Amino acid sequence: MLSWNRMEQPLSQQIKKLMVDNLMLQVTESEIADDQALFGPGSLGLDSVDALQLVVALDKSFGLKIPDPAAAKEVLQSVNSMVAAVRKILPAASPDSR
Repeated sequence: MLSWNRMEQPLSQQIKKLMVDNLMLQVTESEIADDQALFGPGSLGLDSVDALQLVVALDKSFGLKIPDPAAAKEVLQSVNSMVAAVRKILPAASPDSR
């Protein structure tokens, strides 16, 4: 799952890289704010296909299981919400791994 190299990066950076690598985003990692909405008005502009790809990528990269649409709506709000969900399953992640 996690390589040693990836563990050295802040978790928020890892998730932004995952997003840029897996979704056809027209932005760079540095252009994605940690608290930016991913879906809806004024957001990054992701759609349902992006949501499915994110669910799969989070599972493959971090072992984060998102069991249903209600959970996905909660977890996939922003980079911060994904970081919080990953931290719940990776207690070894340090508090400053944002």
